Amino acid sequence: MKIIQPLIEILTPIDGDYILKFLEQCGRTCYKSEDKITEDSAEKFVRALIKSGHESVIEHYSITVKVVCSRAISHQIVRHRIGSYSQESQRYVSYKDGIEVIERPGLKGEALKEWEGAQQRSIDSYRRLIELGIKPEVARDVLTNAAATEIVMTLNPRQWRHFCRLRTSPAADPQMRVIAGMILKEFKANIPVIFEDIGGEENAG
Repeated sequence: MKIIQPLIEILTPIDGDYILKFLEQCGRTCYKSEDKITEDSAEKFVRALIKSGHESVIEHYSITVKVVCSRAISHQIVRHRIGSYSQESQRYVSYKDGIEVIERPGLKGEALKEWEGAQQRSIDSYRRLIELGIKPEVARDVLTNAAATEIVMTLNPRQWRHFCRLRTSPAADPQMRVIAGMILKEFKANIPVIFEDIGGEENAG
């Protein structure tokens, strides 16, 4: 059994300048003010849209992120309904050669020992079932919720703002806060205008 940290990878090439100009072009259609577009007008325009709550305009772009997380966390991710998801299938993927589990923050001492033992017992049961000729789609029933999975998620910036605000909250699951914090940190670095009003990057691992 290998215990790993959650990971994220931004799959969409993020050109902040292009994104802002694209969104400005979309948004100015509402006001027929395309004649006011200049080389440096996009940042101010998009910032004003967000400040005024006119966020439907920023739905015209989408960003795709790959996340390596636990199965438990992936179930929380897909609750963000306005998005597209592609996830590693435990039905078709066989883990007979090894299963990774995602580290659970905060566990120490006897609690950590018990957690690790439970993960190993789950993995051992899975392997025994596979060796007995049971298909992965059935053997997966005994796998732990901490089993690592990859999920690709595509959301528009408005939904990414909602995701980052909700999932970096102190009330969110600690594992989710780490993942959302890493995503928010990348977005703030590459498209600060759209995410500058959202806190939480301190939760990045």
